[in-house]
Amino acid sequence: MSRYAPEPKQQHGASHRTAVLLVNLGTPEAPTAPALRRYLKQFLWDPRVVEIPRPVWWLILHGFILPLRPAKSAAKYAQIWMPEGSPLKVHTERQVKLLRGLLGESGAAEVIVSSAMRYGQPSIGSRLDEFKREGVERVLIVPLYPQYAASTTASVMDDVADWTQRSRNPPELRYVKHFHDHPGYIGALAGSVRKHWAASGRPDKLVMSFHGLPRRSLDLGDPYYCECQKTGRLLAESLGLAEDEYLITFQSRFGKAEWLQPYTQPTLEKLARDGTARIDVICPGFVADCLETLEEIALECKAAFLSNGGKEFHYIPCVNERPDWIAGLCDLVSANLSGWPTAEQSDPDAAARARALGAKNRD
Repeated sequence: MSRYAPEPKQQHGASHRTAVLLVNLGTPEAPTAPALRRYLKQFLWDPRVVEIPRPVWWLILHGFILPLRPAKSAAKYAQIWMPEGSPLKVHTERQVKLLRGLLGESGAAEVIVSSAMRYGQPSIGSRLDEFKREGVERVLIVPLYPQYAASTTASVMDDVADWTQRSRNPPELRYVKHFHDHPGYIGALAGSVRKHWAASGRPDKLVMSFHGLPRRSLDLGDPYYCECQKTGRLLAESLGLAEDEYLITFQSRFGKAEWLQPYTQPTLEKLARDGTARIDVICPGFVADCLETLEEIALECKAAFLSNGGKEFHYIPCVNERPDWIAGLCDLVSANLSGWPTAEQSDPDAAARARALGAKNRD
């Protein structure tokens, strides 16, 4: 048996197309314990996500986490599930549709745009297989994580690499490593805050809550913490905030080890106890609303702030389908497609004519 997957039949003179694959973290198929168990088993077994020796972690995962956590997580997902499905998947699919349209308007109508999930469905491998069948020769991989982390962006790269090792004829690949300081993204974040403030007034403090990572990730050379700080600083500058008008915090701790600080929920509780009446929270580490934003922040952290004496709590949604974000995403993608053809190339003499025209223009 061959180690390589079957290839589509070669057709001489066929067009060689370009594709963009937006990749997000992933989601269970349904807000149920069995679906969560399948999802968490894949997610938490990734060595990029949990850097504990495999035998030890296998015992912890299968002996304690998978028997207990799926039902609790399913109950949380049930609170935020949309009629169309998981919010993360719904927003990602909408972003694909809008990006496809905007690329078409900018002259790249032949570029295929699709999405995949690192964990769950649709998988990265299944999307790359589809690209092959559609004659795609070049793929731009865009992990939808603004800040690079080994546990997120690099895990996407790992999964793509696993697929290429099973492919006899893999396409040319490019990656967007991060966009934590991209003007289009910072502008969209600032626009979402300004829109919220125009409708609801300004808070006593703006809290920027990022996903947390173990503290040792910073010591081992992961740039995630520094990129979060830069995103926060650029957003504050765009909004004209003084240093005492905003905070950068980290959410979603797991286990007993020290994680990046300050922690979001304890910080919110202390702000409330110290007399801060109103806070607004935004999550600049996510481009689409998901469990961590809609349940952990908008529900759990809101309850914690109010129960400790706070008076008013506002969650500012992720950029989702904001037009300024889709425009920024289009700029990001277009820049990284530079030099690749974005229209079908089935004419064998097209490249020669293009080179001749370029030479004539230079003359």
